[in-house]
Amino acid sequence: MKVDVEKARQDTYDLCIVGTGPAGIILALEYQKLQPHHRVLLIEYGVDGTPPRNPLDDSINIVEPRNHHLPYECTNKGLGGSSASWGGRCVMYDEIDFKPRKILDGQCTWNSPLLHEARRYADRAAEYFHCGEGKFNLAEIPGLASSRIAEHFQNGDVTDSVIERWSLPTRFGKSYRSQIEASPAIHLLTGWEASTLGTRPEDGAVSEVGIRDLARTRREKIIARKIVLAAGAQESTRLLLKNRQLFKNQGSPPPALGKYYQGHISGKIASVRFHGDPKKTEYGFLRSPDGVYLRRRLQLSTQALLENNLLNTALWLDNPLYSDPAHRNGAMSFMYLAMITPGLGKRLAPPAIAQAFTKGKSSGISPHIKNILKDLPGSLTMPAAIFYSRYCMKRKLPGVFLYSQRNVYALHFHAEQVPVPENRMELAEDGETLNIHYKYTGQDIDSVIRTHEFLDRWLRQCKCGALEYWFPKNELPAAIQSISKDGLHQVGTTRISATADEGVVDDDLKVWGVPNLHVCSSSVFPTSGQANPTFLLGAFAVRLAHHLSAQSRR
Repeated sequence: MKVDVEKARQDTYDLCIVGTGPAGIILALEYQKLQPHHRVLLIEYGVDGTPPRNPLDDSINIVEPRNHHLPYECTNKGLGGSSASWGGRCVMYDEIDFKPRKILDGQCTWNSPLLHEARRYADRAAEYFHCGEGKFNLAEIPGLASSRIAEHFQNGDVTDSVIERWSLPTRFGKSYRSQIEASPAIHLLTGWEASTLGTRPEDGAVSEVGIRDLARTRREKIIARKIVLAAGAQESTRLLLKNRQLFKNQGSPPPALGKYYQGHISGKIASVRFHGDPKKTEYGFLRSPDGVYLRRRLQLSTQALLENNLLNTALWLDNPLYSDPAHRNGAMSFMYLAMITPGLGKRLAPPAIAQAFTKGKSSGISPHIKNILKDLPGSLTMPAAIFYSRYCMKRKLPGVFLYSQRNVYALHFHAEQVPVPENRMELAEDGETLNIHYKYTGQDIDSVIRTHEFLDRWLRQCKCGALEYWFPKNELPAAIQSISKDGLHQVGTTRISATADEGVVDDDLKVWGVPNLHVCSSSVFPTSGQANPTFLLGAFAVRLAHHLSAQSRR
């Protein structure tokens, strides 16, 4: 139920969760089911009708903004957190992401047993995300196991059977608000920022959570037996950086705190031309038996990645750039013009997603209008059908992928980054501003190029197809650098490790040296893999709920 600060400050909570994104909400609901008599407090910074600007995002400084989205494009404030603008893609991490590899230079600080344990909670996480089952390979799905992405394709060093699942998309605030507000065991406090973490001198445990209102004129204290930071990577990391006294018993904060910040390097530099029957190419979405949208991802096998010293990368079939009228597709031109129309584009998609439509060079509006006129009535009827499926259905069409009679599709890559300490979050001298340093390394870019080369060789070997690059080979590094941008997938700054010398939290997500403080954020992932981190974080939230519940029974 929703409570005011007068009520919250008078109780002693069994569990206090800072942040109400997917991780915080899943953790609260799952823990409450396991421990129905325990009191849980959810602290959310945002309020209903949160103003367009806020002090937290205003005090984030992107030092090198070339490849990092601005703060207001990366997060949302309010119940549900960033799920308010989340596309709904659910992807599982791979075994290779948990293995030590030469290219990571010793910075993979978690292990495969942790992934196997997280997979035990995948089905439960999938229920919260409304994405069907927690299965992410077509080999596990009846009726789809024997199909291929294109004629003559062979599974081997490259596989086409790993899939992404798509949520409704689930807006966690909207989907779970009534359940939270109806629960007498879960208290929701909104409009307050967790600012300080007071500790007990005898054992270093957190004794109180200091909070302040949005105007930063009033301060109060919350008492809880266990505290979980689930406020996203930026705010969870900032809160730990601001409270160095947490690590007094260790002598100093963990060396890795705030460092090894990663996301993904993503974009398009080539098309794939398949040689077989274009009608046998699976260019769009599949549907599972329970109606969930699925999509294939081309990936290199674990062995191929290790032998070639490559970063984990997923690739999928995509449309050519909407902005380039050379695609000669009336429906694409219509959708491009809709996205660049002032006022309308912002209503159709969040800024970071809208860039997929609008980025790239355009030859002006006239060529797009010619495409529309040439393809009438399809250039209008197809967008209308897509609009209905994407905006009017409960389970929405996740994206738009158009059939190519030429059997040629753009190839979208989504690649892991190398964890380097130079990519980091750190506090400015004022103790409030969070400076974010983020760049792509030469290894990141080189791996993307070599992965494309490997895929090209594989397709040619299978006599399935070949890649056609959009840029001369010597221009590929600069092209990748110019088209890639992240900051949406925030990984690595409070990473899991076997010791406090290597990371910030242990396998149970407990902060090293602080017995009752945990972090449930994608910031605990030491590697970014090929997957966006949202689904695995949900599985970790379910797992943490079970761990904390079992701990309370001891």
